[in-house]
Amino acid sequence: MAKKAIFDKKNVIVTGGAGFVGSHLCEELLKTSKVICIDNFISGDEKNIDNLLQDPDFKFIKHDLIEDIDLESFSELEVFKVKFQGIQEIYHLACPTSAKNFEKTKIETLLSSCLATKHALDLAVKYKAKILFTSSSVVYGPRGEEQKNFTEDHIGNVDLLSPRACYDEGKRFAETMVSTYRDVYNIDAKIARIFRTYGPRLKLDDGQMIPDFVDNALDNQDIIIYGDENFTTSLCYVSDIITGLIKMMSSTVSDPVNLGSDIEYKLSDVAKKIIEMTGSKSKIKFEKPLLFMSPLGLPNISTAKTKLSWFPVVRLEDGISKTIDYLKAAKGLLDVTKK
Repeated sequence: MAKKAIFDKKNVIVTGGAGFVGSHLCEELLKTSKVICIDNFISGDEKNIDNLLQDPDFKFIKHDLIEDIDLESFSELEVFKVKFQGIQEIYHLACPTSAKNFEKTKIETLLSSCLATKHALDLAVKYKAKILFTSSSVVYGPRGEEQKNFTEDHIGNVDLLSPRACYDEGKRFAETMVSTYRDVYNIDAKIARIFRTYGPRLKLDDGQMIPDFVDNALDNQDIIIYGDENFTTSLCYVSDIITGLIKMMSSTVSDPVNLGSDIEYKLSDVAKKIIEMTGSKSKIKFEKPLLFMSPLGLPNISTAKTKLSWFPVVRLEDGISKTIDYLKAAKGLLDVTKK
């Protein structure tokens, strides 16, 4: 059983908290908790958490979780009284996720899946904290002709020697670690399998598609799809994923749960929608697929609906509109800086 908070708010760790999903999660958790964000900026960005740094309930620790960590050695955490109150929850998101720089971070990706996950689990054991590991749809392997929507009991078919196995097989092994620690140490450990997510703070020019589509459309530049006109995907807005993660953490569910949109979108149609919404003159072009950005399966989310009362509520048009507004504001700030 997790150690209860002694004081008014629980202490929550978010590893990878300066990343795309992590920073949104930190922001939401601050409404009810004291948040310790751990990141080393391999794929995260300091600007994602700049708006949180002045909050007295938020503390940032720059640390590579591949190395062990002693929370009680950080003087800045003394105000959270970690030594006495401990940690109540750990959201483990730390893992490089750059599509274009995937080749450059293979070793970090590999070690993140094993060592960083071990160290996060060790913290959960030490503090008797609940821990939620964010796995990925990649554990199911590539989509098949006969099966496109995966249920959580699908065993998957991942090539453990493929060029991208450090991530795909790494996530599978990390799930095994979580399950084993739960069995051996009797901790409350959960696994969320996240499918393709989009929204503000995704890095630009990183092969993440939706933000690049919007950015290029605003500049009337060609929109590049890394694949052919038949490339389809699921797309879930980031706020829906955050809601799912928090609901799962507060639930009694320990079995893996799919979080994502079960609606299939053609990327070329999404690009056309973005061109229309921005009034752009951009053209769509197709280029060679990126290793890290390939067509994956779609989630069957019946488990999330039944056990968590969760399903995506943000329509694609609304999510794209919010992403457009965010990038317009960013470009406006950049223009002011240049003057």
